[in-house]
Amino acid sequence: MFCEKAVELIRELHRMSDGQLPAFNEDGVRQVLQEMEALYEQNQADVNEAKSVGRADLIPSIKLRHCCLLRNQRCVVAYLYDRLLRIRALRWEYGSVLPANVRFHMSAEEVQWFGQYKKSLASFMRSIGGEEGLDITQDMKPPKSLYIQVRCLKDHGEFEIDDGTVILLKKNSQHFLPRWKCEQLIRQGVLEHVMS
Repeated sequence: MFCEKAVELIRELHRMSDGQLPAFNEDGVRQVLQEMEALYEQNQADVNEAKSVGRADLIPSIKLRHCCLLRNQRCVVAYLYDRLLRIRALRWEYGSVLPANVRFHMSAEEVQWFGQYKKSLASFMRSIGGEEGLDITQDMKPPKSLYIQVRCLKDHGEFEIDDGTVILLKKNSQHFLPRWKCEQLIRQGVLEHVMS
C-alpha cells in the first residue's frame, strides 16, 4: 500500500524514548525512495498519456500518486530531521566524544554532520568569553554547590585544576573537585558524582 514504509520510519522513531538514538534504518529509507521513484515514473507516464491522448480519467490517479509522493517526502524529511535533533542533543549530553554504542547507530553522513556541528559549536564558544572562550555546555543545570565529591570509575591519569594542583585519577579514588572542571568527565563516564 502507498506510504506504509514511510509511516513505519516515523513509528520507529516514536517508539524510542527521547534521548535514545535508534539504528539508522537505511533499508527503510531506500525502500521509501524506491517507492517514490516508481510513483514518479508512473505519474510521468500517465501525464504524458493524458496530454497526448486527452485522457481525463487518469487525473485522479495522478493526483493520488502525487499526494503519496509528497507524504513520503515529508515522512523521510521528518525522520532525518528528528534524528539530527537527537544527535545534536547527544552532543550537549555527552560532549564532543560520543560513546561507541551511540556512534554505531549513526550513518556515515550523520557522523560527518556531528563532526561539523561539533566544530561549529567549538568555534562559537571560542568567539565568546574572552581569550579562553566560554564553554556553554557546562552547568546545564544550576549547581547547588561549586565543589562536589566524585569517584573515579576508571584510570584516567593526571588531572590539573585551576590553582595548578595536579590530581591523579585512579579507579575507585574519591576527590573533592570544582564542579565545572569535572562535569565533562562525569558525562564521559570517567567520574561519577557521589551523593552524600
